[in-house]
Amino acid sequence: MLVEGEARSRRALRSARGYNILMPRICIIPRVEGFGGVTSFRLKFEKGLRARSVDVTYDLNQSSDAVLVLAGTKKLLPLWKARSRGGRIVQRLDGINWVHRVRWAGFRYTLRAFYGNWNLSFIRARLADKVVYQSQFIKRWWEDWYGEARAPSSVILNGVDLDHYSPVGAHERPTDFYRLLVVEGSLAGGLDSGLFYSVELAKQLSKKHNIELVIVGNVDARAKNKVQEQKDFRLRFINSVPREELPFLERSSHILFSAEVNPPCPNSVIEALACGLPVVGFDTGSLAEIVQGNAGRLAPYGANPWKLERPDIPSLAEAAEEVLRDNERFRKSARERAESVFGLEKMTEEYLKVLLS
Repeated sequence: MLVEGEARSRRALRSARGYNILMPRICIIPRVEGFGGVTSFRLKFEKGLRARSVDVTYDLNQSSDAVLVLAGTKKLLPLWKARSRGGRIVQRLDGINWVHRVRWAGFRYTLRAFYGNWNLSFIRARLADKVVYQSQFIKRWWEDWYGEARAPSSVILNGVDLDHYSPVGAHERPTDFYRLLVVEGSLAGGLDSGLFYSVELAKQLSKKHNIELVIVGNVDARAKNKVQEQKDFRLRFINSVPREELPFLERSSHILFSAEVNPPCPNSVIEALACGLPVVGFDTGSLAEIVQGNAGRLAPYGANPWKLERPDIPSLAEAAEEVLRDNERFRKSARERAESVFGLEKMTEEYLKVLLS
């Protein structure tokens, strides 16, 4: 049986420095698994916590100093009980489900989108003591659609292990053709627009170069069959890549195309930069906060991205051409950008300040 206010007592025992007298404990929910960006963040963040002797639990019934909610959770009652015991609730917010407003993406996707938005907004409005947005874009988006949060908020960009995701290491970067890489959790259903944009980009580039397009992520069989009919460039699909093998694939490519429209804060982009892989994409979502200087090139969308109108593919191809012409310079700048902003150490410290200060 937990004692009322035990979490408050744990915080009171910590030194003025922050968390050295008593090993702090952070509860992370939900314990997401798979290959998506949320799982990637959880694993990286846990690694950073354990390196600082911070205990991690996934049990809301266990006493903890703070609870980090990765977007949303179905366990609303246990979350409320943890808050009533004095545990701080910090919600890490991603973007808002929106594609279903523009195009039919199937009954299951639409139902999940409606429930997901309700769940996220309920926690933000009623249970969160602090809110962390993954980018300024996400913060503006939430405040525009749902109003300013009741709880104090901050923006913390995602980070990456710069030793694991590194330009140094084995690779098989081709010299007789250019490899265009796309890494997305899903390009299926209502999210398949990025798939077709990547195919159009490769087709434009193939007018001047030998191109291989490698797409990593979930793709519908119907869409896959449709795009495989083209003969202008090499096309390869990979359902998923183990995280330990992803740096090899990124070092073995020339450009990462960020295919998502209005991306909140894509881990795939940050991981690519850390591997020295320059990024090309449309200037939507948070990309302008991430891809700066010569870390890559962003092209104007040329239409309304919120309506998924047809984008300006020729401008995107021009941006990619520039990166291909001077690939080594862009690779160097990509790594420098990651080192200056996206280190795991920096991200972990910023989250600990919100969770435990």
